[in-house]
Amino acid sequence: MILAGDVGGTKTLLAVYQQQGSEWQCVKKQQVASADFASFSEVLEYFLAGETVTHVCIGVAGPVVDGDCRTTNLPWFLKSTEIAEQTGAVDVSLLNDLEAMAWGVLNLPEGDFVELNSSAKIKQGNIAVLAAGTGLGEAIVAWDGQKYHVIASEGGNTDFAPNTEEEIALLRYLMGIYPEHVCYERVLSGTGLVNLYQFLKSMDYAPIEAETERRMLETDPAAVISALGMSGEDALCSKALTMFCGIYGAEASNLALKCLPYGGVILAGGIAAKILPFMQQGMFMQGFLAKGRYRAVLEPISVKICTNSEAGLWGAAFRAIQAAI
Repeated sequence: MILAGDVGGTKTLLAVYQQQGSEWQCVKKQQVASADFASFSEVLEYFLAGETVTHVCIGVAGPVVDGDCRTTNLPWFLKSTEIAEQTGAVDVSLLNDLEAMAWGVLNLPEGDFVELNSSAKIKQGNIAVLAAGTGLGEAIVAWDGQKYHVIASEGGNTDFAPNTEEEIALLRYLMGIYPEHVCYERVLSGTGLVNLYQFLKSMDYAPIEAETERRMLETDPAAVISALGMSGEDALCSKALTMFCGIYGAEASNLALKCLPYGGVILAGGIAAKILPFMQQGMFMQGFLAKGRYRAVLEPISVKICTNSEAGLWGAAFRAIQAAI
C-alpha cells in the first residue's frame, strides 16, 4: 500500500491506495484542518492509526531542502526519516506542493479543465502551473522532447509589481502592512483577497456594507468576499475580485515569459475554480496579455483552470505509485 498526501496551510488531505490487479484503488481518504494539529506526525498518527505502508509521497506547501520541509504557513517541520520510521515505509518522498500539483494536472482528464483563452493553439511544450489558495504556488513543467520534468519554485514570493496607478497605491498600502517585503502571495491568495478588500475600504472606493463586515467576522473572510463579489451584492467585494483577476493574469504571464509554456498555463489551487465565472469575464486574460510588444508571444498560449480540487493529492499518489512499481 502507498500513502499520498497534500499538506496545505488550511487543510491536509491524506489517502491510502492499494494495488488491485493492474489498478491502484483508493481504500482510505480523509481531509483535516491543518490548524487542528501541532505537527504532521500527529496527523499521521490520527489517520493511519498504526497501519503501515510501503511507499509515501507528500506534497507540502513549502520549500523541500535535502528531503525535508519546513512549511510556509504552518509551524510544521516534516522530515523524511521520521515519516519513514512512523509509517514503516521503505521509500518516502516529500515534494513541494506545486511540484505534486504539476504531476497531478499532467495526469488528469481533459474534462477537469476550463479554457480561458479563445485564441489558444494547443502544442507540445513547457507548461506553467500557478495555484492561488492559502498561498500562491508556482511550478514549471519542462518538456525535453520526450518526457516532462517538474521544476519546483517559490515564485509566489517574488516582488509584487504594480502595473497601474491603482496598483501602485495598493503597493504603498501593502508596504505599510509588510514593510520588509511585498510579494505576489500577499495579493494572490485568500489573505490577498482580504488585503484587496481592506485596501479598497481605505480608499473609500464604495460604501461599506455592514452585513458583509458581520459575515467576515463569523466565517472565512476570503470566502465571503468571493461569494458577494460574484453575486454583485457588494461593490467592494466585486472590485476586489476584479483586481485579483487582473493581477493574477499579469503574474501568470510573468511566469509564461520566463518559460515560454507553449504546452499551456494551468491555474490550479482553490480560488480560481471557485470564482470561475469571474475569471471568465475577461479581466484575467486582459492582465495576461498586457505585455506590450510581447502580447503576440502570449496570444496563442492556452490558459486553463483546473477544476479538480484533488490535483495535488493525485500528483503525490502518481509519484508514490511510480516508486512502488
